[in-house]
Amino acid sequence: MNRLANELSAAAAAAQIRQGDLTSEKLVQACLDRVDLREPEIDAWAHIDPDRALSQARACDAEPPRGPLHGIPVAIKDVIDTADMPTGHGSPIYDGHRPAIDAECVAMLRAAGAVILGKTVATEFAAITPGKTANPHNPAHTPGGSSSGSAAAVADRMAPLALGTQTVGSTIRPAAYCGVVGFKPSYGTFGLRGVLPQAPSVETLGLFSRDVADLSVLADGLIGGEGAFAAGNPGRHPASAIARRRNGIRRHRMRLAQWSGPANCCSRPGRRSSRSTYRAHSTLRSMRTGLFSNSRSRGP
Repeated sequence: MNRLANELSAAAAAAQIRQGDLTSEKLVQACLDRVDLREPEIDAWAHIDPDRALSQARACDAEPPRGPLHGIPVAIKDVIDTADMPTGHGSPIYDGHRPAIDAECVAMLRAAGAVILGKTVATEFAAITPGKTANPHNPAHTPGGSSSGSAAAVADRMAPLALGTQTVGSTIRPAAYCGVVGFKPSYGTFGLRGVLPQAPSVETLGLFSRDVADLSVLADGLIGGEGAFAAGNPGRHPASAIARRRNGIRRHRMRLAQWSGPANCCSRPGRRSSRSTYRAHSTLRSMRTGLFSNSRSRGP
């Protein structure tokens, strides 16, 4: 193998592991070696336990493949709960905090065979106070936030895949800054139980990779089976929040306020234009909208 294992795409590494040409232990060790080399300059990690990661990798090597991510290391943003690692939310307030159980997305990754490599740096509470991470292409520059460490770790080949989150731009911004592939899925595509809530009505997980094809591999692991994401299998969707909302809300009648006409302070040309607009639309009183139809939804 000409390339170092940590430089492989997730799809290529998974295929080699299935074929017996690569072990998870060798892949994880290559990633850890890269962390040892670059972490003092990049500071992508909030927590990493090499012994635990290697133990997970050896367990993967000792059993048949369990899913699309079998033996593949994945980095997890430090606002996502992990039962066996601290989840500090990027804040000293939560220093050493240990959740009782994994977040839903982490549990799905483990079930798909992934090795949880460690927790990556996030801005404090995934908001505006920056973390310690530097841009791997130029450490004098920002990696973007709030999923700073996840984007930097993938860009620097410390991990082939990573999870982040997004409320506004917390996945697509650091992906762009660090030159990796970032995916902000449709709202409700992946479960968010165990993820720090910021604005639950708009939040999503964020996915990071160095190869577009790898996003499908990661998404399959989060949904529950190889090819599940591309197939859009509704039985595998862990959170169909949009469908539940649409099915639970009846049609609404939206009443538009009647416009009384142009203001006296308008200029003469402005008054003529306003009167024309008013006459054209003065018959509008109310309208129906199908946005919240009670009809059956096909999902997000």
